[in-house]
Amino acid sequence: MAFGPYYSVKDLPLHELITHEFINTFVKKGSCSALTYNANIDEDNAAALLPNGKLILSLDKDTYEETGLQGRPSRYSGRKIMKFIVSIDLMDLSFHPASKKYERVSWAFKEKKPLRFDFLLAWHQTGAEESTLMSYFSSYRIQEHRPKIAVSSVADLQCPVLRSSELGGQPDTACSALELFDWLGAVFSHAELNNEPDSFLSSYCCPQPSTVVARASLCTVTGFILPEKICLLLEQLCRYFDEPKLAPWVTLAVQGFADSPVSWRENEHGFRRGGEHLYNFVIFNNRDYWLHMAVGADDDCPP
Repeated sequence: MAFGPYYSVKDLPLHELITHEFINTFVKKGSCSALTYNANIDEDNAAALLPNGKLILSLDKDTYEETGLQGRPSRYSGRKIMKFIVSIDLMDLSFHPASKKYERVSWAFKEKKPLRFDFLLAWHQTGAEESTLMSYFSSYRIQEHRPKIAVSSVADLQCPVLRSSELGGQPDTACSALELFDWLGAVFSHAELNNEPDSFLSSYCCPQPSTVVARASLCTVTGFILPEKICLLLEQLCRYFDEPKLAPWVTLAVQGFADSPVSWRENEHGFRRGGEHLYNFVIFNNRDYWLHMAVGADDDCPP
């Protein structure tokens, strides 16, 4: 329950996210995030509001030209530029409410090219709660959601042997961080790990050296989850080892949305292939940790 709610809003005008009331109520008083859904990043217009107050738009060529806003060509457009990226700093707009820049952006979204999207929204307030997204957008089709939590256990799981001090692994002693990363993907996908000759779905097998654990727990949380909630979960996982445990390590893997216009920080998210962008913490019982960061083949490397 500590994850808190998130919201979906249907057909929300984009100009609602740049009003002074919205910026002062939600953007300045905490961490507010928004992301378009039911939109394919490779063919539709998309938008994301980042916790730092940046509004990132991924627009097709016609929409971009109709807005009249300044932006840059998408790095994934190829020779014929069909996508443009526009970045708007809402914090900067709020400090200059009467500026020509704010008037131009407001006019573009309210009159020149009114844009509407289906949004996912979440807000982490830093002070006393004075308002809620539910009440603020009550005139629109807004719905509250809770993250879906699924817990399962895997019996007799073949598991790689790890040593926290051996990031690159050692032959016959410990597996590497990259081998663990592949293995986690197979476990999350419920793939077979024994490379049976009659299996046409997967030829993967567990890296060596390995051991068989009697039982492993897998908990999956699905939803629009804020970074603050992920930090809270990470702290709880670290406390798991406050008392001695038989488990040598635990992991926390976080998957980004495939159709998000950004991946790491404000880097543009590629759409030519899989759309992956994720990170994974491995916390060892001696409080060492590993961090995997991954993106698709076309994206910039994580910072």
